[in-house]
Amino acid sequence: MTDAPRSAPPEEPRPSGVTHQLPPGVIVNGLRAAYGRIEVLHGVDLEVPPGSVFCLLGPNGAGKSTLLKAMSGRLRPTAGSVLVGGGPIGRTSTEKLARAGMCAIPEGRGVFPNLTVRENLSIWTYRGGTSLKEVEERTYAAFPRLRERRSQLAGTLSGGEQQMLAISRALVTMPRLLLLDELSMGLAPLIVDQLYDLVGTLASDGMTVLLVEQFVTTALDVASHAAIMVHGRIDRVGTPRQMADAAFGAYLS
Repeated sequence: MTDAPRSAPPEEPRPSGVTHQLPPGVIVNGLRAAYGRIEVLHGVDLEVPPGSVFCLLGPNGAGKSTLLKAMSGRLRPTAGSVLVGGGPIGRTSTEKLARAGMCAIPEGRGVFPNLTVRENLSIWTYRGGTSLKEVEERTYAAFPRLRERRSQLAGTLSGGEQQMLAISRALVTMPRLLLLDELSMGLAPLIVDQLYDLVGTLASDGMTVLLVEQFVTTALDVASHAAIMVHGRIDRVGTPRQMADAAFGAYLS
């Protein structure tokens, strides 16, 4: 895979609720969130070091995806706080968070199925400062297959191609914080390896990455830090090696 050329994102107006453009690093304090009357996050505490790839492991229903939703503005917490670069983001809209340097790629990929690949890529230009030509050049350099599919509806792409299209948003906008939810879901191992190679490249360029993943070995190979989440709480935090064996016990508990 060929690394795509990158340029520094332009300075943009500061959104209300964020003290400055988002540098790397996240601190979550006592975060609680619920769907209606059902509380899913029960006081989550987590610190993601700047410039790290932090892997969040745990069984289905542990609250991992809900945590990412609360951090990215898609779900309003009922208590606690999320600090990114020292600024609180709990009541900041997803649009303002994106402009401030956060990118969330949700489970299910989040592409626009009724638009072509090229039309999807054009949406990445709405943040400002990048032309469609630049977006296409960076994307096709990393994922040549998407060049071949550029006139094809995104909904007719394979799962791996859709995930390439989704992650191209991070490749193009170079956010300060990237939230990834189940990157490998339903994909062939070869595609997963390619996508995680790109994640490692983005992190080496200074991006902070928080990823939720069910495939322990794959995720821990690229991670620099890891945590296990169980029943809506962070159960333990440590190095990928420390978390590898502990993770299997958490899935069986």
